[in-house]
Formats: sequence, C-alpha cells, structure tokens
Amino acid sequence: MLPEVRGWLRRRMSSAADWPLPELLAAKGSTTVSVVLPARDERETVGEIVQTLRRDLDGLVDELVVIDSRSRDDTARVAARAGARVHAQDDILPHLRPLDGKGEALWKSLAVTRGDVVVFADADIRHFRASLVGGVLGPLLADPSLVYVKGCYDRPLDGAPSGGGRVTELVARPLLNLHWPELAGFVQPLAGEYAGRRSALERVPFLTGYGVELGLLIDLLDLAGLDAFAQVDLGSREHAPQSVDALGAMAGQIMLAAWSRLERQGKIRSCHDPSGLLTQFRRGPAGHSAASRDVRIAERPPMITLPDRLPAGAY
Repeated sequence: MLPEVRGWLRRRMSSAADWPLPELLAAKGSTTVSVVLPARDERETVGEIVQTLRRDLDGLVDELVVIDSRSRDDTARVAARAGARVHAQDDILPHLRPLDGKGEALWKSLAVTRGDVVVFADADIRHFRASLVGGVLGPLLADPSLVYVKGCYDRPLDGAPSGGGRVTELVARPLLNLHWPELAGFVQPLAGEYAGRRSALERVPFLTGYGVELGLLIDLLDLAGLDAFAQVDLGSREHAPQSVDALGAMAGQIMLAAWSRLERQGKIRSCHDPSGLLTQFRRGPAGHSAASRDVRIAERPPMITLPDRLPAGAY
C-alpha cells in the first residue's frame, strides 16, 4: 500500500459509532439530505428499510426516495406505504432512451432529488440499521472539505461472519491495486452504502450497470483527489447471496468499467473492443449446456451537462 494511502486511512477512517444522531443533527445545520434506495423486486426488505430510516433518522433526512427499477412485484407499493416517495426509473427524464442497470437508477435519482448531500443505500439489506446511512453522512456533515464517503463492513456468508463480497476480492480489489493504487485503502469498493455532495456527483458520469460504484470511485478521485474521500466502518451488512451466475455477470461489468476508465485515462492502448457477451455453463441431463448473456454497460453523462434537465421534483 502506498504511504499516502496509509496516511489517508489514519486521517479519514471512522466508525458508525462515532456519529450518533444528536451529533449528526448538530452538524447538519442548513445542509439538506436526500436518501435514495434503488430497488428492483425488493418487496421483502424495502418497507422495513424505509420505516427504519423514517423512525430513527427523524429530523436528519429531508427526503427519502425509492427508484423502482422495473420491479415485477409490488416493491413500489410497499415502499410508498412505508412512507417513501417513489419514482419509476423509466418515468424520470422520459425523453431519454431508457437504459438498464443499477447505475441508471442512481443517475436518474439526481434529477428528482434536491439534497445538498445524497446518500445511496441498497434496498435488499436484511436486519437494516439506520447507522448504515447515518454513518456515511457523518463525515460529510462535519467536514466541508470532503465530497465522498464510502461505507465498509463485514459480509456474512452461509452463517460465517465473513466471506461475502466475492466479486470485490476476486475482481475489483486486484484491478484497483494494479491500476489505481490510491484507491487500495477502500475495504469495500463496491459497497452500495455511500454518500456524496451533489456538487460533485453531478459533475461525473455514471455507468449504468454494476460497474457504477467502481466508476464513481475512479472518476471522483480524478475530480477531487483522495483526501476529499473518507471511509466509515458500518459493522456488518447482510443481504441475500447472489448465484454464481449472477456474480459472474457482475464481474464482467466490473471489468468493462475498469477497461473504460483505463482507456479514457490513457493507461492502456486498446487494439480491440471487448465483447459484451458472457458465456456460462450449466450441467444438465445431457451434459453441459451453454448460455450467453449480455453484460455490456453504458454511460450517462454528468447530470450537470444536461441542457434540458427539469428541476428536481418535477415528476
């Protein structure tokens, strides 16, 4: 690890326990806070998350928004009944061609929220605690020099206290250490719980797939530098584990995200365009069968560059 990264960890690492609600409320001042939950088919967890945030962060969160990403279940209804403002992903900026993926929901949320600080949190978390949001808010409210705060945590798997985050350990962490060693201090670079100042988030592009978190780290590093980042230990986080096939697709998108940034920054010279198809195999009665899926990612431009952007809350 680079010496400057070790120094950054000493200066910019805290824990959720360092940010109790009274301290957060005192630091909030006139800063407005938006919490965004991107959700697709998360009826089992989204209602509890919304209720917990409304109950435990009263006075801290100014707006709580769920972006329903084409759910096939009643995620939107459950979230609305719990007290969230719900927007269908494809109804936001409807004049744009709709794209797929988590990053699309996050990017579009910037068009329908107003907060000076925007907190993103996944909607599939079990046993949700408000400190997952309050923790990443704390450094931004207390230190105006910061622009981006990333959560980290243990990832239980199959009853063990750790072992989750396999795409991080096998794909994202090696890529960051190889090509962006300034980011090697992030424990969970793909974590879905993080917060940023709108003034920074609106100035960087958003990748539309599961590469969005990697892309934001790299692009915000270019924009603001490492010392404008902080990291908060949120303890432990549990959600339903993904299948190996799904993890493979995520890994493909992470690699494509890294490729796009390496190429943009002149760190590689591309002699071909990467294939967007991922072939995976399953064994059946007749032996192995192959199935291919499209893992290509797209990119939305910085929100601030949209000339015809409608004001937040216009939908």
